[in-house]
Amino acid sequence: MTDVRVPTLPESVTDATVLTWHKKPGDPVSRDENLLDLETDKVVLEVPSPIDGVLTEIKAEEGAVVTSDDILAILTEGAVAAAAPAANEPAADTPAESDDDPILTPAVRRLVKEMNIDPSHVTGTGKEGRILKSDVMRYLDEQKNQPAEAKEAKAAASAAPDNIALGPRDEKRVPMSRLRARVAERLLEAQANAAILTTFNEVDLQNVIELRKKYKDQFEKQHDTRLGFMSFFVKAAVEALKKFPAVNASIDGDEIVYHNYFDIGIAVGSPRGLVVPILRDADQMSFAEIEARIREYGEKARDGSLSYDDLVGGTFTISNGGVYGSMLSTPILNPPQSAILGMHNIVERPVVVNGEIVIRPMMYLALSYDHRIIDGRESVQTLVTIKELLEDPARLMLQV
Repeated sequence: MTDVRVPTLPESVTDATVLTWHKKPGDPVSRDENLLDLETDKVVLEVPSPIDGVLTEIKAEEGAVVTSDDILAILTEGAVAAAAPAANEPAADTPAESDDDPILTPAVRRLVKEMNIDPSHVTGTGKEGRILKSDVMRYLDEQKNQPAEAKEAKAAASAAPDNIALGPRDEKRVPMSRLRARVAERLLEAQANAAILTTFNEVDLQNVIELRKKYKDQFEKQHDTRLGFMSFFVKAAVEALKKFPAVNASIDGDEIVYHNYFDIGIAVGSPRGLVVPILRDADQMSFAEIEARIREYGEKARDGSLSYDDLVGGTFTISNGGVYGSMLSTPILNPPQSAILGMHNIVERPVVVNGEIVIRPMMYLALSYDHRIIDGRESVQTLVTIKELLEDPARLMLQV
């Protein structure tokens, strides 16, 4: 017998929740095959099988909270060969599994239990007749529609105005994911502990757009990554932070910690919620390196493969609500950082340039900051510096 235990959790993570079991008791497993997923406050961890064998017993069911070195399951070593025919041929004293028996995934099994559904009434559309979550939801919709149709027929027959049928009043309750709960906790912490103010400005991105248009094909061919807007904003933010160190600082107790490095967090939306992977030493990265790393983080966020090291730390954050169409917002600090830059959508608007009204691609910028350590003058000048560098991007190359 071999124990499957919770791996050593990342620093500052005290426990984890069993998110999904990919195997059930009796299933054969191979060495390094993923048995289950553990969800922490920051990332989802895969727990692989340490041996070839059979999953004998599950000690921690889905939803259980576990800590480092807790026993998750027990494996029997070297039973794969014996387990394979057993899966196809039922034992003499065990009734053979009929074609009508539904095949359920762990998530669907939990759902039918919560909704008190007989799975034999649900038609599976998955591989080999496996019942999917969408099959269960379709079955529920059909059950809801049946009584509603009966009420409508009855009301039409009686033609009585008092018999008007109301639509279904269904509700669905789901627990917060660990990540969602942690994000909520940190946002409340920021609002409760920091003196948050926001200053606004607008930037004319005409020169950045023209520069991208002129060199984007050559840039992509040479560096194998697209030239986006984020690298310009990261570079401009770093130069502004160099001029105003307080914006790159943080509070630790009754002390101010000035960071002599520039680890820029990039807020990324993922299926599990908001995550903020870190561009470490962004001041030493080229435009191509920044764009490639952001693209890599975006892909990792979508498939849930961001590691703890990708997310920990950071001295300043950039959030781009413009990708979702946001025109203006007041971003919330990412503790223990003291400032965050909010980007928004680009809109062509009439502006006055050299005494003439012209149409320019404009973006509103927002800088939220902790007024406990950042004065209004510093915050405004930080945002003005970012604006000026973006309106004359040649200064980013010359660092002037």
